Formats: sequence, C-alpha cells, structure tokens
Amino acid sequence: MNLLVIYNPHAASGKARKLLPHILSYIKQAGLNATLLTTEYSGHAVELVSHKNLNEFDAVVASGGDGTLFEVLNGYQKNPAKDKPPLGLIPNGTGNAFMKELRLHRADWRKAIDIIARNQTRSIDIGRFETEGNSYHFINIVGMGFVSDVAESAVSFKWMGNAAYTVATLRNLVKLQSQKMIIEVDGKKFERQGVFVEVANSTYTGTTFLMAPKAKLDDGLLDVIILNDITKFRMLKLFRSIYDGSHIHYDEVEYLQAKSIKIIEEKPGQLIPDGEVLGKTPVAFECLPNAIEFLWDPDLL
Repeated sequence: MNLLVIYNPHAASGKARKLLPHILSYIKQAGLNATLLTTEYSGHAVELVSHKNLNEFDAVVASGGDGTLFEVLNGYQKNPAKDKPPLGLIPNGTGNAFMKELRLHRADWRKAIDIIARNQTRSIDIGRFETEGNSYHFINIVGMGFVSDVAESAVSFKWMGNAAYTVATLRNLVKLQSQKMIIEVDGKKFERQGVFVEVANSTYTGTTFLMAPKAKLDDGLLDVIILNDITKFRMLKLFRSIYDGSHIHYDEVEYLQAKSIKIIEEKPGQLIPDGEVLGKTPVAFECLPNAIEFLWDPDLL
C-alpha cells in the first residue's frame, strides 16, 4: 500500500515530533510505503490534502489529534479526485476522540498501523455544517455554548493531556449561564433556554467524555444533545456523569437524532468542531450517509 501520511509534529505539545521516526520505521516494517507531509500551521493539512493527486495513493492517513483529522477530512472533501482512497488514522495528539471508535488509545499507534496494513474499510457517515457563509465537514462532534468556552480554555492546558478538558470545565463552571436558543430538528422548530448544544456523529469528545452514547457512524443520523438551564451544583454532578454517558438521563438533558439541524443562539457564539475553534452560530447541519470509506479493524466490522 502507498500511503499519504499527513503528520502534525506539534501534536501532544510537540511530543509527536519525537515519535515520528518510530512511526515511520514501523510503517516500513509493516510493508507499507509512506509519502510524508508534515503540517506547519493551522489549516495546513486542508491545503496539503486538497491539492494532492490522491490517485497516487491507496490511503490518506491523518496522524495527530482530532484537529488534524478534521483538517485532513476537509482537505479530502475539497479534493477534486473522483475515486478517492480511504482515510486512516494514526493517533498521537492530546485529544483523540475518534480513535475510541477504533478501540484505540493514544499509545496504540502500532496497532493503528497494523489496522491500516490489513486494508479493510468501513463506510461511515460524516457531518456537514454551514456557518458564516462557509461549509465544513466533521467526523466527531460540533459543540456550542458552554462547551465552546471549555474548549477555548483547554488550549492553555494542552500540556496536561486529557486532563486539560476537565480542568477547563471546572474553571468555566463559575460563569455558567443559559441563553435563549432556537433549534430546528428535521423541520420541527422549538425554543430552549440552553447551556450548550452538541451535534455528534461519533460517541466521544475530548477523548474521555462519552457525550453521545447512542451515536452510530453508519445510521444516517446526527445525535443532538441539549443541556437546558441547570444550576452550578447540578452541573457539577452532571459533569462527572459524562465520562460514562449517564448524563443523558438527567432531566435537564434532551437527546435527539436527526438528519438536519439548525441552531440560533440569542448571543451568537463560537463553534467547536472536533476540538477546533471555527465559525459561529447561527449554524445548519446535515448528515452525509456513508460518505467516506475509513480503514477499520476487521475484528470490529
């Protein structure tokens, strides 16, 4: 197999740079050929993948955190090639939510390469959202409201690894507040006094938070998690329950599934797609069923 590997050397607070020689060595050991392109700035992976002749490769592999995979996906979708090779993943970033779908941990980069070498694929859905006149694609989850404040704060704590999101959540809890939101789900419009909304294609966010436990990658639906007005004390209790997905049983939480979603916030705020800060509300979403092929562990198919 000839791989196009898009590698973020800045992932995991720069630890990924030291890991690169070992990853390349193991790729070769697995009998794979790799063309390596490293990212140097935000948005670089989008440029690299969108302009590359993908017909030269058997797979396009993202290696980094969720942000790297997000950029690779968007470059992949922009690329004009008609018959695109499948996508693959070698996790090594701070946040790797999508690797959980493959039953991987951040240290499992060898296992990830083994999965790629087996060359088995799965058709999966992706999401598309439109904001500020632009269209983007996502594979994990897009958050707004309180969760966007948390994600922005977590950037300062990336050196703490997975704990960054926990620390950022607790730090932002003191300024917790709700606001009026108008939400439209498959054409049905309603109003809420909401704290946050998450629109999910996959189950996890921030690696450790089981935000959308009912999400399936091939059901043609996006999962919508709405947290309505809640006290700080209840929020603190609910926060602990997100680790195992039991938060969806709280009275303040609504869990919906839909093909299309539109959201308007009274005070337009930032969007957090796959851990990145990009776009603002109002925003419109749609699910793209079986949109891509992803290299998958055949034991999980």
